[in-house]
Formats: sequence, C-alpha cells, structure tokens
Amino acid sequence: MGLFSELRLAVPWGHIAAKAWGSQHGFPVLCLHGWLDNANSFDKLIPLLPKDFYYVAMDFGGHGLSSHYGPGLSYNLLNFVSEVRRVAAALKWNRLSLMGHSFGGGVGGMEIENLLIYKRKLIEHTLQLEELSQKPARVFSQEEILHRSLQNNSHLNEECGNLLLQRGTTQVATGVTLNSDRRIGLPENSFDFISREQFEHFILKLQAHTLVIKAIHGYYDVRRENDAKKEPAFFALDKLKSVLKERLQFVEVPGNHYIHMNSSHQVASIVSSFLRSRDRVPGQLYPGATETSH
Repeated sequence: MGLFSELRLAVPWGHIAAKAWGSQHGFPVLCLHGWLDNANSFDKLIPLLPKDFYYVAMDFGGHGLSSHYGPGLSYNLLNFVSEVRRVAAALKWNRLSLMGHSFGGGVGGMEIENLLIYKRKLIEHTLQLEELSQKPARVFSQEEILHRSLQNNSHLNEECGNLLLQRGTTQVATGVTLNSDRRIGLPENSFDFISREQFEHFILKLQAHTLVIKAIHGYYDVRRENDAKKEPAFFALDKLKSVLKERLQFVEVPGNHYIHMNSSHQVASIVSSFLRSRDRVPGQLYPGATETSH
C-alpha cells in the first residue's frame, strides 16, 4: 500500500492538503501529525497497516502543503480541532477513527472526549454560518429591527434601542441591514470561558484598583437562559473581594442590565468619584503602558 493520492479540500482561508492510501470504500482513518510536522509523518507507518482501511493524513493549517491562516488569525488547538471536523465533513464521513502522533493525538483527544459542549457547538455553528454567509444579508424595516432588538433585549428601552441601532445598522435601498458579524451570534464566539482555577490565577495577578457596579436586576450569566444559576457570579465576586480587599470597590444599584444607558445618571456619579479618587492606581498592562481601572 505504498501508493497514495494527494487531496486538496477547500476551506474559507484556502485549502487543507492531505494524502490518502487505500480504497475509499474502506473504513476511514484520519491521521493527525505532530506540531511542525506534516502528513509525511505517516509515510513509513501506513504501508504496514491493514489494507482494508482508507487512510487520510492531513496537513494542519500552516503545515505541509496546507494554506496558512490569514493575517490576524491565531493558530490554536480549537482551530485545529475545527479542521478535523472540516475534513470529515468534506469527505462525507459520519464515523471514523483518529490516529494522532504527539500534538495530533492531543487534537484527536479533544475531538473524541474532552471538548466541552459549548466548544463543539461553536464549531458546528461556525460551519453552518459559513454556508449562510453566501446568502445576502437580511433587510429589515426600521420598525421591524427595533422591535426585534427590544424583543431580544428586554432590559433595553426604546430610546436606547434606537441609539444602538444608529451605529449597529446600515441603510440600504429597501431598509436596513445589521452591521454585526453573524459569527458572533453565540457567546462562545466572543468569550473564552475559563475554569475557576484559571480565574483565581488571573485575579491573583491583578494589581489595579477595581470598581464593580452591579445592577440589582441585571444578568448573572452571559447565556441568559442560565441566568437563574447565580452561584458562578457570586463565586467570582467573592474571589475578587478576598483577593483585592481594599482595592475593590463594589456597588449595587437599582436597575437592569442596561442601567448605564437607561439610567446613566445613577452610575455616572459612582464612576466619576472612582476616577477622581487619589488612591486609585492604574493597572499596568505592558511595560510603559497603563490603563484606567473601571
């Protein structure tokens, strides 16, 4: 089984290159190489394996003959897991075996068992959106988009809803379109959720004085369907209090999630006082750079 064929599978940033051994009718085995290696990593091994399987060794993005990511895009484990899903989808595989070497084994392990549910949904959501992105953006009337915005954000009043839409929409011939990228429709696309241990580690590194204003009737979870689960938010607040001590100013005010817009005067005096306080020391981000705490 020394003979192989080269594959090029289209992806949004170019293509994923791969090489295949055996008959396409055999049970598929996707082979994942190590960091800074490529698909040739399996050239010696695959000819020695059972002949009734279909082996495909892919080059991860930025490796081998695969396209590099575009400027501004980072290479991370989740992206490589996503590439595995893309290859499987392109080859129309519903079931497969994964064989990985070193880093490739780590990627495969994430795919099989340890990938958190929200990350798996993120990958599937992204792939679905890429298909939808070929369609033109939906056009709304001004009244329709305002109604939809207020319906999706029950804490927002009409005046503030219109204010957000001034910058959040673009006028077209027959109405308005939304400016936001469809890919950020899920929290998983904008937030990288971390463990409690990671959160505690980050808090221990925090040097700045910090002001936290909590609206009494605000949200407790970025996923609003989970808002009844307040314990994680209480954990974060308790950890901030225990670590920062006098460097933390925590204030509760009556109002909802959009209090800074709906009743801005209620928070303006608190923020102003904090900014003017003499013991507030800006936190250092990088050598020579500072950021105002708020």
